[in-house]
Amino acid sequence: MRVGPLTADGAPALDVDALLDDRSVGIVVCCGSGGVGKTTTSAALALRAAERGRKVVVLTIDPARRLAQSLGIGELDNTPRPVVGLDADARGGLDAMMLDMKRTFDEVVEAQASPEKAKQILENPFYVTLSSSFAGTQEYMAMEKLGQIHADAQRDGTYDLIVVDTPPSRSALDFLDAPERLSSFLDGRFIKLMLAPARGPARLVTAGLGMVTGALTKVLGAQVLKDLQTFVAAIDTVFGGFRQRAMKTYSLLQDDRTAFVVVAAPEPDALREAAYFVERLSEDRMPLAGMVVNRAATAPDGEVTADEAMAAAQRIRKRDPRSTTAGLLRLHADRRRLVEREARLRERFAAAHPQVATAVVPALPSDVHDLAGLRRVGDLLAAGGATAS
Repeated sequence: MRVGPLTADGAPALDVDALLDDRSVGIVVCCGSGGVGKTTTSAALALRAAERGRKVVVLTIDPARRLAQSLGIGELDNTPRPVVGLDADARGGLDAMMLDMKRTFDEVVEAQASPEKAKQILENPFYVTLSSSFAGTQEYMAMEKLGQIHADAQRDGTYDLIVVDTPPSRSALDFLDAPERLSSFLDGRFIKLMLAPARGPARLVTAGLGMVTGALTKVLGAQVLKDLQTFVAAIDTVFGGFRQRAMKTYSLLQDDRTAFVVVAAPEPDALREAAYFVERLSEDRMPLAGMVVNRAATAPDGEVTADEAMAAAQRIRKRDPRSTTAGLLRLHADRRRLVEREARLRERFAAAHPQVATAVVPALPSDVHDLAGLRRVGDLLAAGGATAS
């Protein structure tokens, strides 16, 4: 954990620049619930790391396409695209890409199977469905793509930092379960049943198996059942290879070369979700770098408290019901109370999770949609640990 002094909330401060400058860290995974600025945080961290000398690729598995827009790229796909417009003095580089679930699955098949078997799998109707819409496929392929990028980077020296922007909500951690769920699927009774005729001699097809396949034939039809059996038999070795690689990637995520950053907002629901992420990562022994709290309210100028401002507004209102000053004082009081409420929420989180380093990023007046905006977010991230209040 890269920490600085305690913040005003009582939490250790997250030293973002120390994290990005640490060459032993090769993967940063940003996770958090929806609508908390996770994609923007991922892009800002990647840009800041690149302009501080790292060779970075940022991978989004969020189906929204905000990352491409903020990085000035027309469209992201399964191939890394260079980001242009980095500072002239930047010593590193930045590419961006978005997970194409089906294309990644196709690449696995093509790499693991012979051309003939690959063609057979890719054209199978069950494969088309599985690779496009089967529940959990996105998370499986996220593990695969992360493993591919990391292996290529280690071999070719293309990148020394991978920033991963995960899907919103709790599904952001579903990819941690991908190897186990995949193993359960492959080792399940139904799959073994479908593979029995292909794996052994005909005498292994017992009367019980014949009854089951006969029943399935009535329900599915002979051709559909044949397609299913053909698909399962053909893809068994491909899945087995993916399972091994997924487990390897899972181990990589537990390594000190990886750092998880939980992204939240100063709201009760978002901080509850952040607590879930922190606890889940701890249970799975994943290295947590810290938490970023985005869109925090900033205190108005002056030392007038909320109660003092409201009292003054009431006095002025009695003398002059049309006074604009009274309205401004009420706005001042509302902002003060919002800042105090958010501070209490963060203090409560820090008390429950005192080990979590935190950076607090103030709300910006407008959405981030270009590199200049991402640089501004990066500056605020770097300052957020020390200035949280």
